[in-house]
Amino acid sequence: MQEVQQDNPALAEAGPKVGAGETVAPPPEATATDTMPSLEELLKAAELKAAEHHDAWLRAKAETENLRRRAQEDVSKAHKFAAEKFAGELLAVKDSLEAALANETQTVDALKAGVELTLKQLVAAFEKSSVKELNPLGEKFDPHFHQAIAMVDAEQEANTVVSVLQKGYALHDRILRPALVTVAKPKAA
Repeated sequence: MQEVQQDNPALAEAGPKVGAGETVAPPPEATATDTMPSLEELLKAAELKAAEHHDAWLRAKAETENLRRRAQEDVSKAHKFAAEKFAGELLAVKDSLEAALANETQTVDALKAGVELTLKQLVAAFEKSSVKELNPLGEKFDPHFHQAIAMVDAEQEANTVVSVLQKGYALHDRILRPALVTVAKPKAA
């Protein structure tokens, strides 16, 4: 073996020459106990890491459940109290109507003036709450905003609103009630 190491320079540089019957001990830094942790230590570290992840998962799950519950409570409160502002505005209208009925010595003109003021209060309450009146007289008929109850012969262009029997109302862009209208018939040719 010594001859092979002497003839091959790469093997000669690789380590000490070993004679017949000699063994070479590995260097102290290469022992298995010094460089690699034991299986028990690896298992214990993995179990600790798994316990940390499980705890973090449980906390995240609890936080998600709390957020979901709070969101449901908020939605429930929003539904329950959505009309609170509008109802507050209508209280003044109710008070005015009750005051008009309580006064038994009114003249017709005074009663009419009081009703007109009460109507102004109601219109103001509608405006504050974004309730818009739809009065489509003379406009083109639109089935999204109007409900035609009759077609009549008229001088206006076909499919034009001739009369409004009942005004419609919209809340923001949603129709609360379509306007009831009569529409001009197409002219016969």
